Amino acid sequence: MRATIISEALPYMQRYDQRTVVVKYGGHAMGDPELAKAFARDITLLRQSGVHPVVVHGGGPQIGSMLDRLGIKSEFRAGLRVTDKATVEIVEMVLAGGINKDIVNTINAEGGRAVGLCGKDGRMVIVEKLTRTMIDPDSNIEKIVDLGFVGEPKHVDPTVLKLVLKEDLIPVIAPVAPGEDGETYNVNADTFAGAIAGSLNAKRLMFLTDVPGVLDGDGNLIKKLTIAQARAMIADGTISGGMIPKVETCIDALNQGVEGVVILNGKVPHAVLLELFTEGGAGTLITH
Repeated sequence: MRATIISEALPYMQRYDQRTVVVKYGGHAMGDPELAKAFARDITLLRQSGVHPVVVHGGGPQIGSMLDRLGIKSEFRAGLRVTDKATVEIVEMVLAGGINKDIVNTINAEGGRAVGLCGKDGRMVIVEKLTRTMIDPDSNIEKIVDLGFVGEPKHVDPTVLKLVLKEDLIPVIAPVAPGEDGETYNVNADTFAGAIAGSLNAKRLMFLTDVPGVLDGDGNLIKKLTIAQARAMIADGTISGGMIPKVETCIDALNQGVEGVVILNGKVPHAVLLELFTEGGAGTLITH
C-alpha cells in the first residue's frame, strides 16, 4: 500500500523538481505543536525531494497576545491593525524574533536546514506606507485612515533568497520590512508572501488557512478556479467576507508571475504534501 502511494506521487514530485513553492504559514494554522511538527516535516521532505520551499509566516494572534501582556492597546481600522512606534517594536520582536526562530528550530529538528530572515535582510523587500479609506459613520464622508507603521511591498530584490536556495537551505521569512524612509513597517503576511512568490516566479503559492478553500453556494469545496471565475464569484456574492481579500491577494500574485495559487486548510495534517503530490489536491487552486 505504501509503495503504491509513493509510486503515485512520483509524477507530481517530478513536476515540482527544482521549482520554487512558497508557503504562507498562518498565525492560526501554526497554533498546534503537533501540526507545527508535521508542517516542519513536510517542508523538510519537500526540500529533500527536490522542491525549493520558501516559508512566509504570519503571527497575528501571537502579536495580539504579547501586546495584551505588555498592556499596549491595539486598535483596528478598516480591518487592519493600527501600528504605532511602540506596537511596531513588539511586532518585529514577535515576528522576526520569537515566531521566526521557533519555526526555524522546528524545521531543523525534523532534519531540514532552515534559516530565518525578514524583509530587512539584504534589503529584500522595500515597502511604502499603506493607506486605507473608510466611510465615517457620522458624516458618511470617505476619509483616509492612518494605519501608522503598516506598509505594502513596493520593491522586492530576491538576491538573498536565491543565494539561500542555491545552498539547499530553507528560507523562513517574517513580514517585517523597511520603508524608503528607513522606518520599520509591519506588512500583511498574505500580501508579503504574494510579493515574494512573484519575485521568484514560484510554481505554487500556498495559503495555509483555517478553512478548506473556496466554497460554492452549497458549501462544497471548489477544486479549481480561473481568475475570471473567481472575480465573477466575488461579484455575485458567492465569495464573501474575509475570503474576498484572500482571493484578491491570490489574483495579485498570479499577475506578479506565480503559476498557481492554492488556498487550503493548514489544520489538516500534511496538507502541503496532499496538495502537491496527489491527484485531487487539498484545497482550491486558482490559475490564469
